[in-house]
Order: sequence, then C-alpha cells, then structure tokens
Amino acid sequence: MTILSPTINVLITNRRRRARRHSMMLAVLLALVVAIFGITLSVGQSFAPPMDVVRVLLGEAVPGTSFTVGQLRLPRAVLSILAGMCFGLGGVAFQIMLRNPLASPDIIGITSGAGAAAVFAIVVLSMTGPMVSVLAVVAGLGVAVLVYGLSFRNGVAGTRLILVGIGVSAMLQSVIAYILTAAPAWSLQEAMRWLTGSVNGAQLEQALPLLLALVLFGGILLSRTRDLEALQLGDDTAAALGVRVARTRMLVIVSAVGMIATATAVTGPIAFVAFLSGPIAARIVRGNGSLLVPSALVGAALVIAGDYAGQLLLPSRYPVGVVTGALGAPYLIYLIVRVSRTGGSL
Repeated sequence: MTILSPTINVLITNRRRRARRHSMMLAVLLALVVAIFGITLSVGQSFAPPMDVVRVLLGEAVPGTSFTVGQLRLPRAVLSILAGMCFGLGGVAFQIMLRNPLASPDIIGITSGAGAAAVFAIVVLSMTGPMVSVLAVVAGLGVAVLVYGLSFRNGVAGTRLILVGIGVSAMLQSVIAYILTAAPAWSLQEAMRWLTGSVNGAQLEQALPLLLALVLFGGILLSRTRDLEALQLGDDTAAALGVRVARTRMLVIVSAVGMIATATAVTGPIAFVAFLSGPIAARIVRGNGSLLVPSALVGAALVIAGDYAGQLLLPSRYPVGVVTGALGAPYLIYLIVRVSRTGGSL
C-alpha cells in the first residue's frame, strides 16, 4: 500500500488537473459564445447600446431598438446558437463512436437525405413550412437506418459505414440535382435557399424544436458519455468494461441523427459545422475530458460567427452555409490526407 500511494496520488493529481483544464476550456468557450451573441445583438447596420439590448431582452419596449434587436437580430442569434449546438453535438457523437473524424453526418449522407426530402417536398409536392421540416427529419432518420443496415456485417465497422455513407450521399446529391433541373423558378429559389443553410427570416417559434432536440437527444448523449469514451477503445474492450455495445450504438445513432435532422429541418444543412466542431474542440481540450459539451459550444460559435460574418464582414451578404462551407472544404481535404496516411482520430 505504501508503495502504491505515491502513484495513486499522482493519478489523482493528474485527474484533478485535467478536470480543471476541461472546466476552464468550457468557461472560455461559453464566454466566447456569449460575447459573439452580444456583439450580434448590438452591432449591425445600426448600433444598439448594450444597456438597451439588455432592456429589450428583459421585455421592455425601447423605441428604435425593440424591433431591430427583438424581431430581427435576436431570432437569428438564438437559432444560430441552438442549431450550432445540435450540429456540433450530433456530429462529434458520430466521430467518437466510430473513432474517425470523417464520420460526420455531412459526409455519410444524413444531411443529404434530409436535403433531398426537403427539395422533393418543395419542388414536387409544393409543400411549405412545417411539413417540409417534418419530411426532412423523417428522411434523415431513414437514411441513417439505411446506411447502418447496408454497413452491418458482424457488427458495424467505422470505415465501412463511412464508405457506404459516402456512396449513399452521392446518390442523394444526384437526386437533388435531377429534381432541381426540372424545378420552376419560384420553387427553385426556395429550394436553393433551403439547401444552402441559412437563418434568414428566423423566428423565435422555430427555436422550440431545436430546444426540445437538445434537451431530449442531447440529454441521452450526455448520459452516455462514459460509454462513448469506452467505445473509443474498440467494441471488444468496451464490452469487457461492461458497455452494452449494440444498445449504446443504437441510442447514440438515434440521438445524434435526431439532433442533426431537426437542425437541418429548421435551418437547412449548414455545411461542415457537424464535421468541424469535434476536431476543433479536440484541439482545444487536448484530451482533458469529454468532447460532447465543448463540441456543442464550438458548433454554436461557428454558426453565429459565420452568420454574422456573412451578413456584415464580407463584401456581399452570404448565408451562413456559404461561410462555413468555405471554411470546411479545405479542412476536409487536409483531414482526408491525414487519415489516409496515419489513420488519424479525434
């Protein structure tokens, strides 16, 4: 016992140090999101004093500020944060579970499935509003089940699921392109706006499904944090540690897809947020604790900052999906090269 005590003390000290660093990084990320949120509400085509913004948030009527902040800027900012958290949390859950940073819903066809369903609903069925969102969520879940089923052979290997997902995504992109070639002008514009990923025209009522998805599906993922960490060691090791691998994998897939599909249904498939959030969070946390909450905060920061940049900091106005797509495409190329050489992970 006396021989082991110094070792145990070192382990306890290291664990506490990692926990403190993880908490500090979470605080920094949260402060960053809050800061961008405040800037978004205060600084735009016109400037709203911070105290006036606070008064609007508290429900007061402030002449010249209530409409600009309460009706225009606040819904965009709230939807950006909630959608970004859904994309970030859902994306990193896939990447952790499959031990591969390429295992993102952007890459394996889930967002393409939701997009194809939405385009079909808008162009062919002439649907609008909530029905398009419902169909997109159902399609996202359906594609996830299809990819999982096609890649299942004595279990699901991460590489096989990614390859199957890329193939399914390519087919769905072809379906989208075919539908768009025959689309009339009025529905083509609506479909393209939806496919780009945007929070233009945001309303606070749209935040409710995102909030419910975060509470329900996000709660399930957070409750499986330890099981996800065990799955990173491999299925056999996780099973030896007492993890019910098949059940945990199914819960993670359903929860992650539910979050991604809901966010996609509300804002459209905002490119590469689910893909980028996990690797960025991993660089920030550096192995000190779970990546779930940091990735959610990184996703929120990416979407709200991307929307702000697309509206005010670039020469022309662009939807947030264009900005995140421009950031994500080079990183995807880099990551493919790195993984092909080293088999890299988060």
